[in-house]
Amino acid sequence: MKFQFIAKHRGIWPVAWMCGALGVSRSGFHAWLIRPPSQRARDDEVIGAKVRASHVGSYRTYGARRVWHDLLADGVSCGLHRIERLMRAQGLRARPRRRGLPKDHGERSVIAGNVLDRQFTADRPNQKWVADFTYIWTAEGWLYVAAVIDLFSRRVVGWSMSATMTAQLVTDALIMAIWRRGKPDALLHHSDQGSQYTSEQFQRLMADNGVTCSMSRSGNVWDNAAMESFFSSLKTERIGKKSTARGRRRRPTCSIKSNASTTRPGVTRPWVTSVLSTSNVKLG
Repeated sequence: MKFQFIAKHRGIWPVAWMCGALGVSRSGFHAWLIRPPSQRARDDEVIGAKVRASHVGSYRTYGARRVWHDLLADGVSCGLHRIERLMRAQGLRARPRRRGLPKDHGERSVIAGNVLDRQFTADRPNQKWVADFTYIWTAEGWLYVAAVIDLFSRRVVGWSMSATMTAQLVTDALIMAIWRRGKPDALLHHSDQGSQYTSEQFQRLMADNGVTCSMSRSGNVWDNAAMESFFSSLKTERIGKKSTARGRRRRPTCSIKSNASTTRPGVTRPWVTSVLSTSNVKLG
């Protein structure tokens, strides 16, 4: 590190002065200048380039551990501490999540109990679905996004976007999930106690399709942690710091990468798949 400092600043101060101040010899510095880089230094240069590519490819959201897993998947043999060192050397940092954990308490719903009971695994497709909606700031105001996730594959099976957070927003998301997956058999649908999910319109849709209703306790986000985690990753890794526009002609700036039809038969409003289609959660 001392020799590197001297080499970097030798155009500003005399080498002899810096060698004396840092307690190194001039001959040692000049020998270091012509010495070829070691094998480890050459490996660091190669791995460092891959580290940067992985970090940039994640929209600068990945930390050392996720970059490390990326490199291991590509067949690169290295340790976590080496990745941490190379990221520090290049000034690469993960985008932090918002801190502060919610309290773990709440009252049970009067509409339905917490049948899911935090069992976020499923033995087969279309056995357990979790749902929720969130809001995203755009250049034209708030955009509300509803999604339904199958806990078996963690795929987003239904989604909807609207400028208002009405019961129609979450109803459209569930209708899309049923339309894409077919009429369910012994399906459990879990959500929070929002007025959109407790509405007569939404409850009638579930009853007509034989869907069992499950709801989190009041004010308890842990009961729907899988959905909260998805929206947190979506905002942190795909939406944070991006400028978006909402309207008939302008959509969020993410590209559309979905093979699904963007318009459901019988519904004139288009399904806007831009944001969800570029998330890490698979679409299916």
